[in-house]
Amino acid sequence: MTWRRHSCLPRRHSCRRSERIARFCWIFCRLLAAALLIWPLSAHDVISTKLLWTQEISRIVYRHCANCHREGGPAMSLTTYQDARPWAKAIRDEVISRRMPPWGAVKGVGEFQNDPSLSQIEIDMIVNWVEGGAPEGDPAFLPPLPNFPQPDDRRNRPSYHELAAPCTLKTAITLAGIRPQNLPAGAWMEIVATRPDGQVDRLIWLRGWRPQFAQTYHFRHPLPLPKSTRIAVYSNEPAKATLLIGR
Repeated sequence: MTWRRHSCLPRRHSCRRSERIARFCWIFCRLLAAALLIWPLSAHDVISTKLLWTQEISRIVYRHCANCHREGGPAMSLTTYQDARPWAKAIRDEVISRRMPPWGAVKGVGEFQNDPSLSQIEIDMIVNWVEGGAPEGDPAFLPPLPNFPQPDDRRNRPSYHELAAPCTLKTAITLAGIRPQNLPAGAWMEIVATRPDGQVDRLIWLRGWRPQFAQTYHFRHPLPLPKSTRIAVYSNEPAKATLLIGR
């Protein structure tokens, strides 16, 4: 009898274990079903910022980005919230790294017209907006779209003489702008003017060059330079520059 009583115990324990497993599976399935029902509701970003597309961010984008990022422009449009929202995290990453807007000239060396670069405050605003859930806001507060220049609009465009650098000036000039030449991708370039009295003017510093940076950098205030000023080009790769001299 003792042997029979003990021989049944493993069978009874096995039944109880099967019941526990079945109950666990039932509870797990119910929890999984509930999670699947809740998940679409929790997939949206939590809004934790007061910065809004309609009141702050759109104005930054219109001022610095929309000249390229618009319908008919060379890059995807970012002029509406519906356009920009899917790109929010990519926009954040690009502005933090200062890859966008493309410019190339390092801040603090030379002052140039039409500089699209973002200030640190503007970068912080975009980052906080994205990480705060990228809310839209009331469309009633949207600013009007800017007027975009036409590619062939040459009105009020000054005429220049051109001079290759490096060089030593044979006459006094007014330097209006600089156009880098033959600069490989990833290279850096600095152009410096040394006046006859020894004064040094750092004209421009380009770093981490990319082909989309290629342009003419027009000084915000044209720079008078006296005769015998030496203009030197420094770069980690063989490169030259064209100097634009006001007539």
